Amino acid sequence: MLNAYHARVTSQPRHTPLRSVHERLGATMTDFAGWLMPLRYGSETAEHLAVRSAAGLFDLSHMGEIAVTGPGAGAALDYALTGWLSRLSVGQARYTMLCAPDGGILDDLVVYRQADDRFLVVANASNTSVVLAALGERCAAVADATVTDQTDRTALIAIQGPNASRVLADHTAAALGSVRYYTGVHGDVAGSPAFIARTGYTGEDGFEIFCAPEDAEHVWEVLMPAGGPAGAGPGDPAGQAVVPAGLAARDTLRLEAAMPLYGNELGPDVTPFEAGLGKVVRLDKPGDFVGRPALAKLAADAAAGDGPGRTLVGLVARSRRVPRHGYPVMSGDTEVGTVTSGAPSPTLGTPIAMAFVAASAMTAESTGPFGVDIRGRIETADLVPLPFYRKE
Repeated sequence: MLNAYHARVTSQPRHTPLRSVHERLGATMTDFAGWLMPLRYGSETAEHLAVRSAAGLFDLSHMGEIAVTGPGAGAALDYALTGWLSRLSVGQARYTMLCAPDGGILDDLVVYRQADDRFLVVANASNTSVVLAALGERCAAVADATVTDQTDRTALIAIQGPNASRVLADHTAAALGSVRYYTGVHGDVAGSPAFIARTGYTGEDGFEIFCAPEDAEHVWEVLMPAGGPAGAGPGDPAGQAVVPAGLAARDTLRLEAAMPLYGNELGPDVTPFEAGLGKVVRLDKPGDFVGRPALAKLAADAAAGDGPGRTLVGLVARSRRVPRHGYPVMSGDTEVGTVTSGAPSPTLGTPIAMAFVAASAMTAESTGPFGVDIRGRIETADLVPLPFYRKE
């Protein structure tokens, strides 16, 4: 379910370079973080299952792209973010976070090192201006680092699913077999210059293709017919079915894979440790970084047995009623947490949810089942390990 935190309505939403493609495909469009984006093209369940079984194509051009360049770019990002980005080799990527001084998460990011003196920071669409301003201010403290907004100069298309590599390989000279998870290469797609990264937000193998806006429609149309008829499954003789997929399918795919969504599992009132993502906080890197004192204290408290007061858990509903964002989680008659994301799982065939639950409710004697208050009626939900789905 798309969260209102992200889907902020604006009077004049921006359009991606693929607007005409979505219109031709009959997409249902929605205002999402100030952009007019495809919610679905037909059945969001069919789009979801196509990504799990074959391949789906996503327009992600609403995401923010920010370049940090110059001899001091790595050191600047080490100070601005929680990760140790200066250690990345050219072509490597890293999932990291922009935190406030108190340790709260301002955004979660993927950073790509595209050259010795160039990093590409990809921000959530709703937070692009926040990230841009914070990076500009923080990187100014480091000499020889320049921050520029590349969002309007960049289109982003993702092809995700078990057949993604085979489909893309037919249209690029890049050696995709050498592109490991969380790495990328400069190359081309059907003659259009691109940066091709093996990253994604679906829990499947796949690639994200950064190209010029004027090349986006060509890249999309080359990849879309590559797999034959829309909706073809893994039994397709070529094994290369590709379907367009919208934001609704992307949300259920990332939920099954337990990937956090800013505004749901992450936010300024959440620390990386509460979200189970303490590994992105590199306290072993040299020098100071914004939020280090607060995050170091949280890490020390956790090591001493005084961890976060709440933890992120997975729940599977026993009924067909769906736990949604904001619904209370109950242990007996006591409210012990809140659902952060919930939806029917097309892969599992039952409603699933992630929720923050008080650590005090997670003792060996009281770990479930929990209840979820769904509009005044308590529905039983079993505690399960995350992620709900993991590709073979």
